[in-house]
Amino acid sequence: MKSTIENLGPTRVRLAIEVPWSDLDHAFGEVYKELGKQVRVPGFRPGKVPNRVLDQRIGRPVVLEQVVQHAVPEVYSEAIRENQVRVISQPDVEVTRLDDGEALAFTAEVDVAPTLELPPLDSLAVTVDDVEVTDEEIDQQITVMRERFSTLSGVERAAEDGDFVSIDLEATLNGEVLEDGSTTGMSYEVGSGNLMQGLDEAVRGLSADESATFSTALLAGDQAGEMADVTVTVRSVKAKELPELDDEFASIASEFDTLAELREDVRTRLARTKVLQQGGQARDKLVEHLLETIEVPVPEKLVEQELSWRSQAMERELQQAGMDWDAYFSMAEVESREAYDAEMRENVEKAVKTQFVLDSIADAREVTVDNEDLSAQIMAQAQRNRVSPEQYAQQLQQGNNIAEFVADVRRTKALAQLLEETTITDESGNVVDLEALRPRTVAADSADAEDDAAEAAEAEVVESDAVEETDTEETAGKA
Repeated sequence: MKSTIENLGPTRVRLAIEVPWSDLDHAFGEVYKELGKQVRVPGFRPGKVPNRVLDQRIGRPVVLEQVVQHAVPEVYSEAIRENQVRVISQPDVEVTRLDDGEALAFTAEVDVAPTLELPPLDSLAVTVDDVEVTDEEIDQQITVMRERFSTLSGVERAAEDGDFVSIDLEATLNGEVLEDGSTTGMSYEVGSGNLMQGLDEAVRGLSADESATFSTALLAGDQAGEMADVTVTVRSVKAKELPELDDEFASIASEFDTLAELREDVRTRLARTKVLQQGGQARDKLVEHLLETIEVPVPEKLVEQELSWRSQAMERELQQAGMDWDAYFSMAEVESREAYDAEMRENVEKAVKTQFVLDSIADAREVTVDNEDLSAQIMAQAQRNRVSPEQYAQQLQQGNNIAEFVADVRRTKALAQLLEETTITDESGNVVDLEALRPRTVAADSADAEDDAAEAAEAEVVESDAVEETDTEETAGKA
Protein backbone atom coordinates (compact mmCIF):
# COMPACT_ATOMS: atom_id res chain seq x y z
CA MET A 1 0.00 0.00 0.00
CA LYS A 2 1.17 3.51 -0.83
CA SER A 3 -0.33 6.61 0.76
CA THR A 4 0.25 10.33 0.63
CA ILE A 5 -1.33 13.08 2.69
CA GLU A 6 -2.27 16.59 1.57
CA ASN A 7 -3.26 19.38 3.94
CA LEU A 8 -6.47 21.05 2.79
CA GLY A 9 -6.56 23.40 5.76
CA PRO A 10 -5.71 23.54 9.46
CA THR A 11 -8.34 20.90 10.28
CA ARG A 12 -8.79 18.87 7.08
CA VAL A 13 -6.57 16.56 5.03
CA ARG A 14 -6.87 14.40 1.94
CA LEU A 15 -5.26 10.97 1.90
CA ALA A 16 -4.48 9.40 -1.49
CA ILE A 17 -4.16 5.65 -1.12
CA GLU A 18 -3.17 3.02 -3.69
CA VAL A 19 -3.47 -0.70 -3.00
CA PRO A 20 -1.77 -3.40 -5.13
CA TRP A 21 -4.13 -6.15 -6.25
CA SER A 22 -2.21 -8.74 -4.26
CA ASP A 23 -3.06 -6.87 -1.05
CA LEU A 24 -6.74 -7.47 -1.71
CA ASP A 25 -6.54 -11.25 -1.35
CA HIS A 26 -8.00 -11.12 2.14
CA ALA A 27 -10.92 -8.93 1.01
CA PHE A 28 -11.62 -11.24 -1.94
CA GLY A 29 -11.55 -14.23 0.38
CA GLU A 30 -14.09 -12.71 2.78
CA VAL A 31 -16.39 -11.58 -0.02
CA TYR A 32 -16.37 -14.96 -1.81
CA LYS A 33 -16.94 -16.71 1.51
CA GLU A 34 -20.02 -14.60 2.24
CA LEU A 35 -21.37 -14.88 -1.30
CA GLY A 36 -20.84 -18.64 -1.25
CA LYS A 37 -23.21 -18.89 1.72
CA GLN A 38 -25.87 -16.76 0.05
CA VAL A 39 -25.85 -18.01 -3.56
CA ARG A 40 -27.40 -21.36 -4.45
CA VAL A 41 -25.92 -22.99 -7.57
CA PRO A 42 -27.21 -26.37 -8.74
CA GLY A 43 -24.57 -29.08 -8.39
CA PHE A 44 -22.66 -27.31 -5.61
CA ARG A 45 -23.13 -27.45 -1.88
CA PRO A 46 -23.58 -24.14 -0.02
CA GLY A 47 -20.19 -22.61 0.62
CA LYS A 48 -18.48 -24.81 -1.97
CA VAL A 49 -19.23 -22.79 -5.10
CA PRO A 50 -15.98 -21.98 -6.99
CA ASN A 51 -15.04 -18.31 -7.22
CA ARG A 52 -15.15 -18.28 -11.03
CA VAL A 53 -18.70 -19.65 -10.90
CA LEU A 54 -19.70 -16.91 -8.46
CA ASP A 55 -18.21 -14.33 -10.82
CA GLN A 56 -20.31 -15.73 -13.66
CA ARG A 57 -23.43 -16.14 -11.56
CA ILE A 58 -23.40 -12.72 -9.85
CA GLY A 59 -21.26 -10.69 -12.19
CA ARG A 60 -17.67 -9.59 -11.74
CA PRO A 61 -18.62 -5.90 -11.22
CA VAL A 62 -20.81 -6.82 -8.24
CA VAL A 63 -17.98 -8.86 -6.72
CA LEU A 64 -15.52 -6.00 -7.20
CA GLU A 65 -17.94 -3.52 -5.63
CA GLN A 66 -18.25 -5.65 -2.51
CA VAL A 67 -14.47 -6.14 -2.36
CA VAL A 68 -14.03 -2.37 -2.42
CA GLN A 69 -16.59 -1.93 0.35
CA HIS A 70 -14.79 -4.54 2.42
CA ALA A 71 -11.22 -3.38 1.73
CA VAL A 72 -11.50 0.41 1.92
CA PRO A 73 -12.25 0.70 5.68
CA GLU A 74 -9.35 -1.62 6.59
CA VAL A 75 -6.88 0.06 4.24
CA TYR A 76 -8.02 3.51 5.35
CA SER A 77 -7.49 2.63 9.02
CA GLU A 78 -4.02 1.31 8.25
CA ALA A 79 -3.14 4.51 6.37
CA ILE A 80 -4.36 6.60 9.30
CA ARG A 81 -2.08 4.69 11.67
CA GLU A 82 0.92 4.90 9.37
CA ASN A 83 0.55 8.65 8.84
CA GLN A 84 -0.28 9.23 12.53
CA VAL A 85 -3.36 11.26 11.66
CA ARG A 86 -5.75 12.09 14.50
CA VAL A 87 -9.12 12.02 12.75
CA ILE A 88 -12.22 13.54 14.34
CA SER A 89 -14.92 12.72 11.78
CA GLN A 90 -16.01 10.14 9.25
CA PRO A 91 -14.10 10.39 5.93
CA ASP A 92 -15.50 11.32 2.54
CA VAL A 93 -14.21 8.50 0.31
CA GLU A 94 -13.96 8.53 -3.48
CA VAL A 95 -12.66 5.58 -5.51
CA THR A 96 -10.40 7.03 -8.20
CA ARG A 97 -9.15 3.83 -9.82
CA LEU A 98 -10.30 0.22 -9.94
CA ASP A 99 -8.33 -1.82 -12.46
CA ASP A 100 -9.25 -5.49 -12.17
CA GLY A 101 -6.11 -7.47 -11.48
CA GLU A 102 -3.89 -4.40 -11.09
CA ALA A 103 -4.72 -1.87 -8.35
CA LEU A 104 -7.32 -0.08 -6.27
CA ALA A 105 -6.90 3.64 -5.57
CA PHE A 106 -9.10 6.03 -3.59
CA THR A 107 -8.98 9.33 -1.74
CA ALA A 108 -10.32 10.08 1.73
CA GLU A 109 -10.99 13.62 2.95
CA VAL A 110 -11.39 13.86 6.70
CA ASP A 111 -11.37 16.40 9.51
CA VAL A 112 -8.38 16.17 11.84
CA ALA A 113 -7.36 17.68 15.14
CA PRO A 114 -5.36 20.87 14.50
CA THR A 115 -1.75 21.32 15.50
CA LEU A 116 -1.73 24.15 18.03
CA GLU A 117 1.08 26.47 18.97
CA LEU A 118 1.07 26.53 22.76
CA PRO A 119 2.35 29.60 24.64
CA PRO A 120 4.62 29.24 27.69
CA LEU A 121 2.60 27.59 30.43
CA ASP A 122 5.01 27.98 33.33
CA SER A 123 3.93 31.42 34.60
CA LEU A 124 0.13 31.36 34.46
CA ALA A 125 -1.88 33.32 37.00
CA VAL A 126 -5.58 33.81 37.69
CA THR A 127 -7.52 35.89 40.19
CA VAL A 128 -10.60 34.61 42.02
CA ASP A 129 -13.14 36.19 44.31
CA ASP A 130 -12.43 36.77 47.99
CA VAL A 131 -13.97 34.41 50.52
CA GLU A 132 -16.39 36.63 52.39
CA VAL A 133 -19.45 35.47 54.29
CA THR A 134 -21.97 38.20 55.03
CA ASP A 135 -24.61 38.30 57.74
CA GLU A 136 -27.25 38.42 54.99
CA GLU A 137 -26.01 35.09 53.59
CA ILE A 138 -26.14 33.55 57.05
CA ASP A 139 -29.67 34.89 57.51
CA GLN A 140 -30.69 33.31 54.22
CA GLN A 141 -29.41 29.90 55.32
CA ILE A 142 -31.13 30.22 58.69
CA THR A 143 -34.37 31.18 56.92
CA VAL A 144 -34.17 28.02 54.81
CA MET A 145 -33.84 26.00 58.01
CA ARG A 146 -36.84 27.80 59.52
CA GLU A 147 -38.84 27.03 56.38
CA ARG A 148 -38.37 23.32 57.02
CA PHE A 149 -39.92 23.66 60.46
CA SER A 150 -42.75 25.99 59.44
CA THR A 151 -46.47 25.28 59.95
CA LEU A 152 -49.54 26.28 57.94
CA SER A 153 -52.56 28.02 59.46
CA GLY A 154 -55.80 29.04 57.76
CA VAL A 155 -56.36 32.78 57.38
CA GLU A 156 -59.42 34.86 56.46
CA ARG A 157 -57.79 37.23 53.99
CA ALA A 158 -56.67 37.51 50.39
CA ALA A 159 -53.79 35.36 49.20
CA GLU A 160 -50.28 36.85 49.26
CA ASP A 161 -46.88 35.67 48.09
CA GLY A 162 -45.68 32.86 50.33
CA ASP A 163 -49.19 31.65 51.19
CA PHE A 164 -50.33 28.14 50.34
CA VAL A 165 -53.70 27.97 48.59
CA SER A 166 -55.95 25.09 47.64
CA ILE A 167 -57.17 25.78 44.11
CA ASP A 168 -59.35 24.37 41.36
CA LEU A 169 -58.25 24.85 37.75
CA GLU A 170 -60.33 24.62 34.57
CA ALA A 171 -58.68 25.22 31.19
CA THR A 172 -60.72 25.83 28.06
CA LEU A 173 -59.65 26.09 24.42
CA ASN A 174 -62.08 27.43 21.85
CA GLY A 175 -64.84 27.04 24.39
CA GLU A 176 -64.14 23.37 25.13
CA VAL A 177 -62.91 22.21 28.55
CA LEU A 178 -59.51 20.48 28.48
CA GLU A 179 -59.48 17.51 30.82
CA ASP A 180 -55.67 17.49 31.00
CA GLY A 181 -55.72 21.16 32.02
CA SER A 182 -58.30 20.84 34.79
CA THR A 183 -57.93 19.71 38.40
CA THR A 184 -59.39 20.25 41.86
CA GLY A 185 -57.89 20.58 45.32
CA MET A 186 -54.37 21.37 44.16
CA SER A 187 -52.00 22.87 46.73
CA TYR A 188 -49.93 25.75 45.39
CA GLU A 189 -47.49 28.25 46.89
CA VAL A 190 -48.32 31.74 45.70
CA GLY A 191 -45.36 33.42 44.03
CA SER A 192 -43.43 30.23 43.34
CA GLY A 193 -44.02 30.50 39.57
CA ASN A 194 -43.52 26.77 39.05
CA LEU A 195 -46.89 25.78 37.57
CA MET A 196 -48.03 28.00 34.68
CA GLN A 197 -47.43 31.52 33.49
CA GLY A 198 -50.01 34.00 34.74
CA LEU A 199 -51.23 31.89 37.67
CA ASP A 200 -49.49 33.93 40.37
CA GLU A 201 -50.93 37.19 39.07
CA ALA A 202 -54.42 35.66 38.98
CA VAL A 203 -54.32 34.09 42.46
CA ARG A 204 -52.65 37.00 44.22
CA GLY A 205 -55.40 39.02 45.94
CA LEU A 206 -58.09 36.30 45.82
CA SER A 207 -59.82 35.14 48.99
CA ALA A 208 -61.51 31.78 49.61
CA ASP A 209 -64.23 30.92 47.03
CA GLU A 210 -63.16 33.71 44.68
CA SER A 211 -62.19 33.10 41.06
CA ALA A 212 -60.22 34.71 38.26
CA THR A 213 -59.58 33.88 34.60
CA PHE A 214 -56.33 34.37 32.70
CA SER A 215 -54.76 33.28 29.40
CA THR A 216 -51.65 31.15 29.17
CA ALA A 217 -49.79 29.01 26.64
CA LEU A 218 -50.30 25.25 26.95
CA LEU A 219 -47.00 23.51 27.65
CA ALA A 220 -47.95 19.89 26.89
CA GLY A 221 -50.35 17.76 24.92
CA ASP A 222 -51.54 17.98 21.33
CA GLN A 223 -52.37 21.68 21.74
CA ALA A 224 -48.95 22.66 23.15
CA GLY A 225 -48.13 26.27 22.37
CA GLU A 226 -51.76 27.38 21.90
CA MET A 227 -53.29 29.99 24.20
CA ALA A 228 -55.95 28.65 26.57
CA ASP A 229 -58.26 30.40 29.06
CA VAL A 230 -57.76 29.12 32.60
CA THR A 231 -60.18 29.78 35.45
CA VAL A 232 -58.68 29.44 38.93
CA THR A 233 -60.86 29.21 42.04
CA VAL A 234 -59.31 29.57 45.50
CA ARG A 235 -60.84 27.18 48.04
CA SER A 236 -58.67 28.06 51.06
CA VAL A 237 -55.75 30.27 52.03
CA LYS A 238 -53.11 29.20 54.55
CA ALA A 239 -50.25 31.33 55.82
CA LYS A 240 -46.86 29.91 56.62
CA GLU A 241 -45.75 30.48 60.20
CA LEU A 242 -42.02 30.28 60.93
CA PRO A 243 -40.73 29.22 64.35
CA GLU A 244 -39.27 31.85 66.60
CA LEU A 245 -35.59 32.48 65.98
CA ASP A 246 -34.15 31.62 69.39
CA ASP A 247 -32.05 29.05 71.21
CA GLU A 248 -34.97 26.61 71.31
CA PHE A 249 -35.16 26.64 67.52
CA ALA A 250 -31.39 26.05 67.31
CA SER A 251 -31.64 23.00 69.55
CA ILE A 252 -34.54 21.59 67.50
CA ALA A 253 -33.08 22.27 64.06
CA SER A 254 -29.45 21.33 64.78
CA GLU A 255 -27.06 19.75 67.23
CA PHE A 256 -26.31 23.13 68.80
CA ASP A 257 -27.80 24.52 72.01
CA THR A 258 -27.73 28.20 71.14
CA LEU A 259 -28.57 30.33 68.14
CA ALA A 260 -25.11 31.91 68.26
CA GLU A 261 -23.47 28.49 67.90
CA LEU A 262 -25.76 27.64 64.99
CA ARG A 263 -24.94 30.90 63.18
CA GLU A 264 -21.21 30.33 63.66
CA ASP A 265 -21.51 26.83 62.24
CA VAL A 266 -23.40 28.19 59.20
CA ARG A 267 -20.67 30.80 58.72
CA THR A 268 -17.99 28.09 58.79
CA ARG A 269 -19.84 25.92 56.27
CA LEU A 270 -20.49 28.81 53.91
CA ALA A 271 -16.82 29.81 54.06
CA ARG A 272 -15.71 26.26 53.32
CA THR A 273 -18.10 26.05 50.36
CA LYS A 274 -16.81 29.36 48.99
CA VAL A 275 -13.23 28.16 49.28
CA LEU A 276 -14.19 25.12 47.23
CA GLN A 277 -15.93 27.37 44.71
CA GLN A 278 -12.67 29.29 44.32
CA GLY A 279 -11.22 26.15 42.80
CA GLY A 280 -14.00 25.92 40.23
CA GLN A 281 -13.63 29.61 39.44
CA ALA A 282 -9.86 29.27 39.06
CA ARG A 283 -10.34 26.34 36.68
CA ASP A 284 -12.90 28.21 34.57
CA LYS A 285 -10.73 31.33 34.36
CA LEU A 286 -7.71 29.25 33.41
CA VAL A 287 -9.66 27.65 30.55
CA GLU A 288 -10.90 31.07 29.41
CA HIS A 289 -7.34 32.38 29.45
CA LEU A 290 -6.11 29.45 27.35
CA LEU A 291 -8.87 29.96 24.80
CA GLU A 292 -8.08 33.67 24.57
CA THR A 293 -4.33 33.19 24.08
CA ILE A 294 -4.27 30.10 21.84
CA GLU A 295 -5.53 30.28 18.27
CA VAL A 296 -7.75 27.26 17.75
CA PRO A 297 -9.27 26.53 14.31
CA VAL A 298 -12.60 24.75 14.48
CA PRO A 299 -13.77 22.16 11.90
CA GLU A 300 -17.10 23.51 10.67
CA LYS A 301 -18.34 20.06 9.71
CA LEU A 302 -17.77 18.75 13.24
CA VAL A 303 -19.64 21.71 14.70
CA GLU A 304 -22.56 21.19 12.30
CA GLN A 305 -22.74 17.49 13.16
CA GLU A 306 -22.77 18.25 16.87
CA LEU A 307 -25.42 20.94 16.47
CA SER A 308 -27.59 18.56 14.46
CA TRP A 309 -27.16 15.82 17.06
CA ARG A 310 -28.08 18.14 19.92
CA SER A 311 -31.09 19.53 18.07
CA GLN A 312 -32.42 16.04 17.35
CA ALA A 313 -31.86 15.01 20.97
CA MET A 314 -33.74 18.10 22.16
CA GLU A 315 -36.62 17.42 19.79
CA ARG A 316 -36.93 13.89 21.17
CA GLU A 317 -37.03 15.22 24.72
CA LEU A 318 -39.67 17.79 23.80
CA GLN A 319 -41.79 15.15 22.10
CA GLN A 320 -41.59 12.91 25.17
CA ALA A 321 -42.72 15.88 27.28
CA GLY A 322 -45.55 16.69 24.86
CA MET A 323 -44.05 20.08 24.01
CA ASP A 324 -42.91 21.90 20.89
CA TRP A 325 -40.15 24.46 20.37
CA ASP A 326 -42.43 27.47 20.92
CA ALA A 327 -43.63 26.12 24.25
CA TYR A 328 -40.05 25.43 25.31
CA PHE A 329 -38.86 28.91 24.30
CA SER A 330 -41.73 30.45 26.27
CA MET A 331 -40.94 28.41 29.37
CA ALA A 332 -37.17 28.97 29.10
CA GLU A 333 -37.64 32.67 28.26
CA VAL A 334 -35.69 32.35 25.02
CA GLU A 335 -36.37 35.08 22.48
CA SER A 336 -36.36 32.97 19.32
CA ARG A 337 -35.01 29.87 17.62
CA GLU A 338 -32.28 32.04 16.11
CA ALA A 339 -31.13 33.13 19.58
CA TYR A 340 -31.23 29.52 20.79
CA ASP A 341 -29.19 28.28 17.81
CA ALA A 342 -26.64 31.09 18.20
CA GLU A 343 -26.09 30.28 21.86
CA MET A 344 -25.85 26.56 21.12
CA ARG A 345 -23.29 27.16 18.36
CA GLU A 346 -21.20 29.29 20.70
CA ASN A 347 -21.27 26.56 23.34
CA VAL A 348 -20.32 23.83 20.87
CA GLU A 349 -17.46 25.83 19.36
CA LYS A 350 -16.12 26.60 22.83
CA ALA A 351 -16.38 22.93 23.77
CA VAL A 352 -14.51 21.80 20.66
CA LYS A 353 -11.78 24.40 21.18
CA THR A 354 -11.36 23.35 24.81
CA GLN A 355 -10.92 19.73 23.78
CA PHE A 356 -8.24 20.61 21.23
CA VAL A 357 -6.35 22.83 23.72
CA LEU A 358 -6.39 20.25 26.51
CA ASP A 359 -5.43 17.45 24.12
CA SER A 360 -2.48 19.52 22.89
CA ILE A 361 -1.37 20.25 26.45
CA ALA A 362 -1.71 16.58 27.35
CA ASP A 363 0.39 15.63 24.31
CA ALA A 364 3.07 18.21 25.09
CA ARG A 365 3.31 17.03 28.68
CA GLU A 366 2.97 13.36 27.77
CA VAL A 367 0.08 12.92 30.17
CA THR A 368 -0.96 9.31 30.59
CA VAL A 369 -4.00 7.72 32.19
CA ASP A 370 -3.54 4.77 34.52
CA ASN A 371 -5.99 2.48 36.29
CA GLU A 372 -5.97 4.67 39.39
CA ASP A 373 -7.06 7.70 37.34
CA LEU A 374 -9.84 5.74 35.67
CA SER A 375 -11.07 4.24 38.93
CA ALA A 376 -11.19 7.62 40.64
CA GLN A 377 -13.14 9.19 37.80
CA ILE A 378 -15.52 6.24 37.50
CA MET A 379 -16.28 6.49 41.22
CA ALA A 380 -16.83 10.25 40.96
CA GLN A 381 -19.12 9.98 37.94
CA ALA A 382 -21.00 7.04 39.45
CA GLN A 383 -21.70 9.05 42.60
CA ARG A 384 -22.83 12.01 40.49
CA ASN A 385 -25.18 9.75 38.47
CA ARG A 386 -26.39 7.95 41.62
CA VAL A 387 -25.33 4.50 40.45
CA SER A 388 -22.70 2.06 41.63
CA PRO A 389 -19.20 2.20 40.09
CA GLU A 390 -19.80 -1.23 38.62
CA GLN A 391 -23.02 -0.08 36.95
CA TYR A 392 -21.35 3.03 35.54
CA ALA A 393 -18.45 1.01 34.15
CA GLN A 394 -20.92 -1.41 32.58
CA GLN A 395 -22.78 1.49 30.95
CA LEU A 396 -19.52 2.74 29.44
CA GLN A 397 -18.75 -0.67 28.04
CA GLN A 398 -22.24 -1.28 26.65
CA GLY A 399 -22.29 2.13 24.96
CA ASN A 400 -18.79 1.66 23.48
CA ASN A 401 -17.78 4.87 25.27
CA ILE A 402 -14.62 3.64 26.99
CA ALA A 403 -12.22 5.34 24.57
CA GLU A 404 -14.08 8.65 24.89
CA PHE A 405 -14.10 8.33 28.67
CA VAL A 406 -10.35 7.73 28.76
CA ALA A 407 -9.76 10.76 26.51
CA ASP A 408 -11.93 12.89 28.78
CA VAL A 409 -10.05 11.71 31.89
CA ARG A 410 -6.77 12.57 30.16
CA ARG A 411 -7.97 16.11 29.44
CA THR A 412 -9.16 16.55 33.01
CA LYS A 413 -5.85 15.30 34.34
CA ALA A 414 -3.89 17.65 32.09
CA LEU A 415 -5.95 20.62 33.25
CA ALA A 416 -5.58 19.62 36.90
CA GLN A 417 -1.80 19.41 36.53
CA LEU A 418 -1.71 22.81 34.85
CA LEU A 419 -3.89 24.29 37.58
CA GLU A 420 -1.47 23.04 40.22
CA GLU A 421 1.28 25.10 38.59
CA THR A 422 -0.88 28.22 38.21
CA THR A 423 -0.59 31.08 40.69
CA ILE A 424 -4.03 31.63 42.16
CA THR A 425 -4.76 34.78 44.18
CA ASP A 426 -7.94 36.34 45.46
CA GLU A 427 -9.03 39.91 44.88
CA SER A 428 -7.22 40.99 48.04
CA GLY A 429 -3.93 39.59 46.79
CA ASN A 430 -3.86 36.53 49.04
CA VAL A 431 -2.46 33.34 47.52
CA VAL A 432 -5.05 30.57 47.41
CA ASP A 433 -3.82 27.19 48.60
CA LEU A 434 -4.88 24.65 45.98
CA GLU A 435 -4.63 21.77 48.42
CA ALA A 436 -7.40 23.33 50.45
CA LEU A 437 -9.64 23.26 47.41
CA ARG A 438 -9.59 19.52 46.98
CA PRO A 439 -12.36 17.36 48.42
CA ARG A 440 -11.20 15.10 51.22
CA THR A 441 -10.74 11.43 50.34
CA VAL A 442 -12.35 8.36 51.80
CA ALA A 443 -9.61 8.37 54.40
CA ALA A 444 -11.13 11.48 55.98
CA ASP A 445 -12.69 11.26 59.40
CA SER A 446 -15.95 9.41 59.19
CA ALA A 447 -17.67 12.16 61.14
CA ASP A 448 -16.92 14.67 58.36
CA ALA A 449 -17.11 12.39 55.35
CA GLU A 450 -20.73 13.20 54.55
CA ASP A 451 -20.12 16.95 54.74
CA ASP A 452 -17.06 16.70 52.49
CA ALA A 453 -18.99 14.67 49.90
CA ALA A 454 -21.75 17.29 49.88
CA GLU A 455 -19.23 20.07 49.44
CA ALA A 456 -17.47 18.24 46.63
CA ALA A 457 -20.74 17.65 44.81
CA GLU A 458 -21.77 21.28 45.22
CA ALA A 459 -18.48 22.89 44.21
CA GLU A 460 -17.32 20.27 41.64
CA VAL A 461 -13.74 21.47 41.91
CA VAL A 462 -10.46 20.95 40.12
CA GLU A 463 -10.29 17.25 39.34
CA SER A 464 -13.92 16.25 38.88
CA ASP A 465 -15.60 18.16 36.05
CA ALA A 466 -12.83 20.20 34.44
CA VAL A 467 -13.89 19.32 30.91
CA GLU A 468 -17.57 18.79 31.63
CA GLU A 469 -17.97 22.43 32.69
CA THR A 470 -17.42 23.52 29.09
CA ASP A 471 -19.94 21.06 27.65
CA THR A 472 -17.34 18.88 26.01
CA GLU A 473 -18.46 15.44 27.06
CA GLU A 474 -21.04 15.09 24.29
CA THR A 475 -18.71 16.60 21.73
CA ALA A 476 -15.95 14.25 22.83
CA GLY A 477 -18.26 11.36 22.10
CA LYS A 478 -18.82 12.57 18.56
CA ALA A 479 -15.12 13.24 17.95
